Amino acid sequence: MSEGTHHGRIEVSPSAVASIAYDALLSCYGVVGTASKDLAAGIATRLTHDRKPGVAVHVEDGQITIDVYVIVEYGTRIAAVARSVMDVVQFRVESALGMEVRAVNVHIEGLRISNVD
Repeated sequence: MSEGTHHGRIEVSPSAVASIAYDALLSCYGVVGTASKDLAAGIATRLTHDRKPGVAVHVEDGQITIDVYVIVEYGTRIAAVARSVMDVVQFRVESALGMEVRAVNVHIEGLRISNVD
């Protein structure tokens, strides 16, 4: 993504957007972690330090779509957690970039049951 001004050009990489989205989604109530969307993405995340696990950013025609793959705490309302993730990620990315996010797609990859002792 880039934006031109009379002073020059500003470019924001998808990995920078992924970092913002990753930090935002981990702050959401009910989210206990992220998961890779598939084995290949999981291996790539382990091999490169700049990728955020569980976050994929797609830019088409200047519009941003973010896919997040999350693990949710068992016992929370999954729909409420997913809606919260959508809202928080969209707000934080739009606030940081000043650009509109077309969609935040939340994929629930698993549930974690906390040990209660």
